[in-house]
Parts: sequence; structure tokens; C-alpha cells
Amino acid sequence: MLISYNWLKRYIKEIPNEEDLANLITFKLCELESVEKLPSGDTVFDLKILPDRAHDLLSHRGVAYEIAGMLGLKISEISNSSEISEIQNQGKTDLQIDIQSPLCRRYIGRIVRGVEVGPSPKWMVDLLESVGQRSINNIVDITNFILFDTGQPIHIFDLDKLENEKIIIRDAKEGERVELLPEKVGDIVKERSFDLKENNLVIADEKDVLALAGVKGGKKAEVGINTKNIIIEVASFDPISIRKTAGMFKIHTDAVKRYENEITPSVCDAVMEETSYLVKEFCPNSKFEESVDIYKIKQEERRVRFETSYICKVLGAEIKDEEIEKILKNYNYNFSHQSDWWEVVVPDKRLDITGGHDMAEEIGRVYGYDRIAPKIPELNFNHKDNEVWTKICLAKEKLISDGYKEVMTYVFTDKGDIEVMASAGGKNFLRTNIIDGLKKSYELNRLNAPLLGIDEIKIFEIGTVFTKDREEIHVAYYDKKNQKEIELEEFISEIIPSNSSEIPKIGEKTYLFNHSVFKLWSSYPFMARDIAVWVPEETDKNILRDLYKEFGGDLLINEPKLFDSFTKNGKTSYAYHLVFQSYNKTLTDDEVNKIMENINKKLSDLNFEIR
Repeated sequence: MLISYNWLKRYIKEIPNEEDLANLITFKLCELESVEKLPSGDTVFDLKILPDRAHDLLSHRGVAYEIAGMLGLKISEISNSSEISEIQNQGKTDLQIDIQSPLCRRYIGRIVRGVEVGPSPKWMVDLLESVGQRSINNIVDITNFILFDTGQPIHIFDLDKLENEKIIIRDAKEGERVELLPEKVGDIVKERSFDLKENNLVIADEKDVLALAGVKGGKKAEVGINTKNIIIEVASFDPISIRKTAGMFKIHTDAVKRYENEITPSVCDAVMEETSYLVKEFCPNSKFEESVDIYKIKQEERRVRFETSYICKVLGAEIKDEEIEKILKNYNYNFSHQSDWWEVVVPDKRLDITGGHDMAEEIGRVYGYDRIAPKIPELNFNHKDNEVWTKICLAKEKLISDGYKEVMTYVFTDKGDIEVMASAGGKNFLRTNIIDGLKKSYELNRLNAPLLGIDEIKIFEIGTVFTKDREEIHVAYYDKKNQKEIELEEFISEIIPSNSSEIPKIGEKTYLFNHSVFKLWSSYPFMARDIAVWVPEETDKNILRDLYKEFGGDLLINEPKLFDSFTKNGKTSYAYHLVFQSYNKTLTDDEVNKIMENINKKLSDLNFEIR
């Protein structure tokens, strides 16, 4: 959002200088993407307004109110109330507004007769150009000025191009066509027309579509140099509908940006007054008819309650009631305060404030996060370990120290005491023991052991089993010699020394057994190589083992395994199994082959013969 410094000065006479304002925006409002000094002498700030504040900050007036609130400054209102009152008291109207869709929340229309289309005054041209808007004519420029000034999009139709003095807001008819105002990119003018869908909201007369509601105006009622009579439209539409329609036709206008982030309908009447005032200023001989206001979905008053203690807790700072009161007053909040409680009436434009947490953010932002001293919270470490978890950890520690590795098998089985509803086929029951699943896991690991160079498979599992009466935690372990499953309590009674008065605390790192550290396995596939070598009969086989480990490096994940040896004619053959695996990537044949080539070269240098 481009914000003009000179535009802000229209509202804040005591505004800080450009550099101080940039710092204020950065530290207390939003991210500032750039600051540009224009040849005209104006300065433009590019603010990165996030969606939660798009309701009010996508406008110069919204930013001005925010800055004034932060600094406790007054806002200067520009509109002339007597002029607006005079406009409102002019003639009756025959204008009809027919809202046929719930997607239109509010629609205000006003007929103005006898306008004179011409150039805009210099002050408006300068302000529009500062934010990248080309001046077209005084009537069209008013619509752009109001958009960037208040954040509320408006549209103006040429009344004489309509079928009659009636505006209809309805859903489009399937296949109905609309021709939109052309888009100018540089010197190229792109004509745009679309076939509409039933879920597109349109503004129409009794014959044709005049505009895609909230998205883009149509050519039929375009304001031109010969326009004499106009209809001013100030409306509020459903944000989701606007977003879907704009996305469907790939139209991204400034109006869409504001509507899709939602705008309160309560501002429409004030915006109509501002627009009428500008038309009156630029076209003093024009005649205004009374406005027609159809308010379908009114915004309810919202109140938020919070405690001072809650604000302090959330922010981690002691903020006094006087400071909170000052902030609320500077932002012109209506509020009440009793004891520790505050009740705030949320301004209509602040759709982002829904609870006390939002007020904590609001107060903290204005108070200044730089004023909040960083402090590590006090933590009470005098906790007591969960007894069951402690016993599980002790059981794991014992089994790991004995060379077992933990596995986890399915809790769901094809038979048991407790049936599971809507389960997968063959998994209709909860297990009654662990050992059955552990046996299957043992067999799978036993079959793969030769590939991995593992001599012995020793696995265990600690988990819950489900009987008809209760749930129990069991310990099960399985190897070639031992296959056992017992309750956790029984296992602990076997491993805890008989003279121990209590279960050790895991947090104290008191280990009863030879503790070994688990190393995570690699998730990448391994590659195996076998190599057999003739060496002189008296050669120590460990020479080959050390050589393979040296050249294999970190990729050789297991100790080289000797799986075959024999002696013949004064020479001995040693055959080793090597397993390579990376923790970072999938190994390629070329990488492993390179290692084997280096090994082969070293063996040749030692006058060993590769079989």
C-alpha cells in the first residue's frame, strides 16, 4: 500500500518528519518495504499491510488515525459539515434500489444531475499521482481518491445510459455477457468481456449488466466527457464472493483487494457524504437528490472484556492501568474500567479485534515491545517423574545394555478379546500379547541378518496388551535362546537390586546397567559387496579387516564380516562381507565401485591376489 506523506499531512498537522515517521511505522505498525522521495517533494511509504489489518489500514485515513493514536495527536477533519447538510436536504428522488442477492450487505445510491466533467484540481492530481494513479477526469478521479483515502471502493454510473432510474443487484444469469471497462497497460488498451456464471454478483439495470459487483465497472454506463447526470454507488459486498469472481476472471483491482479482505458496511453512509461533498466542490451547479440506503446485513456492536493482569501476563511486563487508559483514549476507544476489568467497544472498522488476546497485542504494540525487558520465566524443576514411565525407561535401559534392540509391532491383530469397529481387514482386534508379533519381527530380521552382517538378532518391545478385564503393560524379548513375555512390574522386580529402597529417577541420570547410546539407523538403502583374497598362509586376517575399514570410512556401517576361509597350497583365502550405507543420501554404484577400486589397488600393492 503506497502512502503519501503530503496526504497524511491533510489529517495530522503535527505529523513527525519523514525519517521519524518511517521508524514509527517500522517499529509499531507494520513492515515498511520502501521509502521514496518524489521529484514533487512528496515522500511515499510502501507499507506491507497484512490481511488482519486490511480492513482499516488500506487507506490514508486509516493510517492517519493509527499514527495519531500512537502519538496522541488530533485528527483534522476536512469535510465541511454545513455543505454535507445542504446536500442531504435537497430534492426527493425516483431512484430505485433492488437487492436480490444476500451477497450484497448494503447499497447506497444517489442521483446527481448537472455535473460538469472536466479536469481535476491540482491538489487532487498531485495526490493521486503520488500513489501511482493517473488523473482521468474530475468525476473518475473522485472515485479513485475516495478509494485510497477511506479504503471504501465506490463507483459512478452515467445515469442517462441506463434503461431507467433503477439499480438491480443480483446474481448473474448463466452465460450472460458483460463488457468491462478496458485495461490500459502502457500504450496498449485491452478490451475485456466475459461470459458470466450464476455465482457472479452483478450490478444491472432492467436490461443489461452494468458492472461486476465490487470487481470492475462495465462499459455501458461509463462516465465520459459528455456525462451530465450520474448515480453514485457506495456498497458493501460479501468478501468471499468478490474473491471468487475476481479469481475466476483474473481481475485484480484495488477495489478487489479491499473487498476480499472485508470492509464494514457501517462506513458506507459517511463515504457517501464525502463523495457528495467532493462532487459538489468540483461541480458547484450540480443538483443532488436524496440518497437511497438499503441496509440488509448490519454489523452488530462488539465488546471485548479483559483484565490488566491478563495483559501483563501475555506481554510479560507490568503495564499500569494509567498506561492502558492512555492508549485507549488516544485511539478514541469507548471503554469502561472497574477494578482489574476493562470493557472496550470495538470500532466497526477493527474487524481484527475479537477478544482479549487482540487487545493485548494492540496495547503491547503501542506501548512498545522495545520497552519490555526480556526475562526468562521462572521454571520449577522440582517435578516428580511418572512412575510408570520411569519403570519403562529402566526396562529399556536393561535390555539395551544386554544387546537387545527395540522394535514396535502392530497393536491390531486378527484375533483377541477386544474387537475394534470399522477396522482394516484382518486387524479387527486388539492384541492380547506381544510375543506373537515379536516372533514375526524376529523371523524377518533373521532372514535379513546376513545382508547386514549381523551375527545375532536380539529384539524387544514394551507395550500395552488388552484383556477382557483391563489393560496391562508387558515386556517381551526374543532371541535365539530366550523368548519371554512378562508384566512390567514383574520385570522391574527382577532387575532392580533387592537392597534398593526406591526406583531411581531418570532425570538424575542414575544408570543401574552398562548404558549404551542408541544410534539412529539410516533411512537410505544399503549396498553390499563381497570380496575374497588369497594371502600367504601366515598372514594375519585382521590386516584385511583394518584395510577394509580404512578405505570404507563412514560409509562402511558394520564391521567387515569374515564369512569364509580355507587354506590351499600355502595360501589362505579370506572372504569378507562389506555393507555400505549413507545417512545423507542414496549411494550410487559408481561411489561404491570407487571405494572397491581403491581397496583392490591397495591389495595389489601388498601382493595379495584377489579371487
